[in-house]
Parts: sequence; C-alpha cells; structure tokens
Amino acid sequence: MYLSKKIFTFSILLLTLLLTVFLPPEKNAEDGSNKLVYMIPIENEVERGLEAFLVRSTNEAIEAGANHIIFEIDTPGGRVDSAGQIGKLLQGLEIPTTAYIVNEALSAGSYIALNSDTIYMKPNATMGASGVITSDGNAADKKAQSAWIAAMESAAESKGRDPQYAVAMADADVDLPEYGAPKGEFLTLTPKHALEVGYAEAIVQNEVELLHELDLEQAKIVRTETSLAEEIARFVTSPIVIPILLSIASIGLIVELYTPGFGIAGSMGIIALILFFYGHIIAGIAGMEAVILLIVGIILIILEFFVAGGILGFFGVASIIIALLMSGYTLSHMMMSVAIALVAAIVVAVILYKWIGTERGIFKKLILRDRTMTEQGYVSQVTRTELLGKEGITLTPLRPSGTVLFEDERLDVVSEGNFIEKDKRVEIIHVEGVKIVVREKNDL
Repeated sequence: MYLSKKIFTFSILLLTLLLTVFLPPEKNAEDGSNKLVYMIPIENEVERGLEAFLVRSTNEAIEAGANHIIFEIDTPGGRVDSAGQIGKLLQGLEIPTTAYIVNEALSAGSYIALNSDTIYMKPNATMGASGVITSDGNAADKKAQSAWIAAMESAAESKGRDPQYAVAMADADVDLPEYGAPKGEFLTLTPKHALEVGYAEAIVQNEVELLHELDLEQAKIVRTETSLAEEIARFVTSPIVIPILLSIASIGLIVELYTPGFGIAGSMGIIALILFFYGHIIAGIAGMEAVILLIVGIILIILEFFVAGGILGFFGVASIIIALLMSGYTLSHMMMSVAIALVAAIVVAVILYKWIGTERGIFKKLILRDRTMTEQGYVSQVTRTELLGKEGITLTPLRPSGTVLFEDERLDVVSEGNFIEKDKRVEIIHVEGVKIVVREKNDL
C-alpha cells in the first residue's frame, strides 16, 4: 500500500515536470500577448486623399477589434482643413493611439501627432513649425492664423500636454529661445526637447523598441497600406495637381478642335477629367450628383454641334463648371483652379486661331466655305456695263439715291454723294452689279 502511494506521488510529480518543460508558458497579458496592433502610415502631404485613407484604415482596425493603433508619421504638413478632419477622427477613437514620428511631423503633421494619446520619436525626428501658409507661400490672414493656433492649443490640452509649446509651433510671437525658437521663429522640437517638455514619452531607435515601450512585444501587428485607388486619389486631390489637371483637360479639348479626327490632345483632356472626378470620388469629396452634371454638360455640348443657337452649349459649359465646383473640398480653391484652366484654354485658343485659323479640325466641317464665284460659272446678278457713259434726266432728287430716266428706261441710281435736283441731266460713270453711279452733267 505504501509502495503504491509512492508510485502515485512520483507519477504526479513526473507528469507536472513534463507539463512544465514541454508545454508553452502561460501568456502574460502585460507583454501584449493576444493583442492586435494596427500600424497606419501618415506620409507625404496631408490632404483629403490621406483623410479618406485614414478613415478606411481606422474603420478596419475597429472592425478587427484592434487593441492599439500606431500612426507612423513622416509628413511636411499640408492642408489645414484636412488636418482638422483627421484630428477629429483621432479624437473620436476609443482605441488607444500612438504617434510614432519616424522623420518629421511638421505643420499639419504636428497637429495630427498632438491628437494622439502618446508620442514617440526616433532620434533624428522633428515636430513643429506649424505656421499657416497660403498656397502662394505667404502667411495666412489673422483670422485663419488665430483659428489654427487655437486648434493646436486645444489638441495639446486634450491629451494633457502643456499648450504653450503647441502655440509656439503655430505662433512666431511666442518667445522660447531656450528651445531654438526666439520671437519671430516657429518652434520645432527635437526629440530631446520634446521629451523635456512632455511632448514625447520616449525616444526609440526602431519599431521593436517602440513595441517594448508600449508593452506590446508579442502583439500581432497588422500594417495597412494605401491601395492604388487611394494613391491616385491622394495625387489628384493635391491642391497643386488640381489646377494642372483642369488646365490639361481644357487645353486638350481646345487643341482637339483644331485637330482632324480624335487624337492625343482630346484623349489627354478626357483622361485628365476622368482622373479628377475619379480621385475626388474615391476621396469622398465628389458625389454622384457632380458626375451626373458632368455627363449632362458633355451631352449638351455635343448637341450644340447639331442645333443652332448656342443655348445648349452655354448650359453645357455651365453644367461642367458647376460639377467641378461641387467636387472641390473648398469653393475658393476650386474657383481659382477653374479660372486658371479657363485662362489657359483662352490663351491656347487665341494662339491656335492666329496660327491655324479655322482651316483645320472641326471648324472645317462646321463652317461653310463654298462660294458662288464668277470664275466657277456662277452668275448672281447681271452687271450692265453697256450703260456706262449714257445720259439721262433725273425724275426725282438724288439724296443721293433716286430715279433717272435713260431714254425709255427708268433706273434706280445713286450720286457720288452730293445732292442733285430733279430735272437735271446726269451721266452714268460707274456700274457694279445693281449699283449705278451717276454724276451731274454740266453743259458748257
């Protein structure tokens, strides 16, 4: 009996030892096991295409049950309005977020970072320099600057950071010489300074160190990438690219009018228009109503070639312009872009008209060039050259036109411009078609 107990006890100990050695250790929740982390890049310029990509990526993370979202930031900035929308997106996330600045988070990029729960930076990274600059490179008006400074301050406060440094990033009047930003300069934080002022939790060399700092070493990592459609959308929704695309479209269609058949110029114009609307639809800026207006406008312009009057063409052009304006993120920028495209089209049209005229392209079919010339055997009227030199008596005063009796024939005539009284003798001095010119005959 005693021996049986010993064997049983030994067997339990042996089994426990085997289980300890060969079975995997129990996962510790603190090392990030069983957790899901989404890594989302924020690269290049901040614009509506990036906003659409982030909406799609964060929605995927939410649906997948992600425990943490890391935004890898490397951007020189971009549109303030797009940054504002991205900031709202980050503020509305219930999942913990981290901004991982791998190179630079400037201007709108710094605002996005400030809306994240935590910020980590690589040793060579920078964050700040967030003054509002217009598309022509000048400082924005005071109203826009004030709103942006308030947004930067609010973003910092929402995450428990000292707002004075966020303000200094957007307001050059803040004096912080100890951080390389005396009055007149925007604040740009190095990793060391960001750590010192509480704008960074730590400086990390790479992603491995970052995950260690976040206690997510064993977490499953999902990396999101922009699709081809989103890449196209990001490109064509750039404020710089939009007027270029519209100019290509307008110039291409104008050149096509002077080209026999349908060629490269017209194809480029149509492709530019398609890219514009495709990118803006993918980015969520343009709706189907804009596409419908575009199609209606094109149909009206085509019908104008078959219906006289010009009304259909006018409404067709107006429909296309309205469709373009509806597709822009801001009406002011789209108006400027459309104006640039129209000016470019007018300049090219004038140059082509001076150089080519209306002898080629669609004008050759639209403009009637046949003439009933005498050389071709056409006789539109009889020129009575036999009347030259004949004399007659005015039946009416010539003022300067009137009636003259030549022998037994009454003819309508005109004087050389002077007044001739009734019953005066006149002589025919010139005949051109039905026009008969007379001169008063003075008897010597």
